[in-house]
Amino acid sequence: MRISTVTMFDQSVAAMNRQQGDFLKVGQQIASGRRVVNPSDDPQAASRAVGVSQAKAVTQQFSDARISARNSLAQAESVLNSVADGITSAKTLLVQAASDTLSDVDRQSVASELRGIYETLIGQANATDGNGRYLFGGFQDNSPPFTRTSGTGVSGVDYIGDANTREQRIDASRLMPVADNGKVIFQSVPSGAGYVARAERSVLADPAPAAGSLGVQDGFFANAGSVSFTGGPNRVDPNAEHFGKPFTVNFVEVEEDGEITMRVRVANPDDSTSQIYDEPYVSGKTVSFGGVSITLEGTPADGDQLQLRPANDSNANQDLFKSLKDAIDLLELDQEGTAENRAHFRNTINTVMRELDNSLDNVLTVRASMGARLNELDVVDAVSSNRMMNYEQTLSDLVDLDYSKAIAEYSLRQVGLQAAQKAFVDVKGLSLFNFM
Repeated sequence: MRISTVTMFDQSVAAMNRQQGDFLKVGQQIASGRRVVNPSDDPQAASRAVGVSQAKAVTQQFSDARISARNSLAQAESVLNSVADGITSAKTLLVQAASDTLSDVDRQSVASELRGIYETLIGQANATDGNGRYLFGGFQDNSPPFTRTSGTGVSGVDYIGDANTREQRIDASRLMPVADNGKVIFQSVPSGAGYVARAERSVLADPAPAAGSLGVQDGFFANAGSVSFTGGPNRVDPNAEHFGKPFTVNFVEVEEDGEITMRVRVANPDDSTSQIYDEPYVSGKTVSFGGVSITLEGTPADGDQLQLRPANDSNANQDLFKSLKDAIDLLELDQEGTAENRAHFRNTINTVMRELDNSLDNVLTVRASMGARLNELDVVDAVSSNRMMNYEQTLSDLVDLDYSKAIAEYSLRQVGLQAAQKAFVDVKGLSLFNFM
């Protein structure tokens, strides 16, 4: 068999190129720290690595979203903490104002302090985040959610935001609310809240007093008599018939003996009413009906009326600002004088106190919900951190380099390349003329 010189040269050069390619490949792996530098190095591992890298990028995006959600919730929770402190301060002032030792001047001083709290709470309700977006406007976060309305005394407040709740996806399977709207916070009561009583003028009573008196003021109606509710309304039996429905308490003078009878009616689904209580009125007596109880004192007049509504009833006041407005307007009026005026004052203070209790409970409920969501973010962060570690380990197993094996192979390829080069030098020097 004859081997030509060209063949020997080609084979030697091919061997050197192959050894040099393998040597350079191992050197590139050591330099990059990766076993799979090009997809051709391990197509299956490279394909799996692409999928893992994409999942890792998505997990990182959710981590960034959780940072944004945490900032929004932390800001809102801080605002609600201030709101709760403001409501507590307002309740303290109302307890002080309810004292019979205070004069009208003293009550007006309390009203001035209460006005400051009122203004502060409006500012808190229109709080913004660091980017100028209003926290409690729902999707309408580019304008203040609460605006003033004209009126006598302290201006009222209207909510012009929407009823939506901004949400953010913090994980593949979790869409979390990051900001509750202002209506839920400032114009709602928690589920399960009790009854609220308000004195209202009956259709049987005389026309309302002249403007400027204690007769009519923004939804509060002063009865002609001096009856006041000092205890309740309290829940007695939530399982009782008619519990959870609004009650109307009427005081009617019986013509035969001139005594006042207390009658309670409840609304039916067909808009009719049914009478569920009809007993002579006794001052200081605690009466129960429909699963609730209330203690009434004083002397009612014929036609006087009380409305007892569940706090979450559509006709009940659930507006925190309305409650404060009623209290301020009341404290700025003349309270001294007749027993009717004093009864109206006590009834209004008791009603506002109950409404503030409900508002405070609602704010604390929303705040607790925000705290729970912040805790959930911590849990999801921990799970995400473990997931990222798993992704890193999987990527390392797929494409990272084992340096000890690579260095050993690098040395082996270097020896192979040197041997190929040495063999080529020896082969190219062979000639028959050297033996002739």
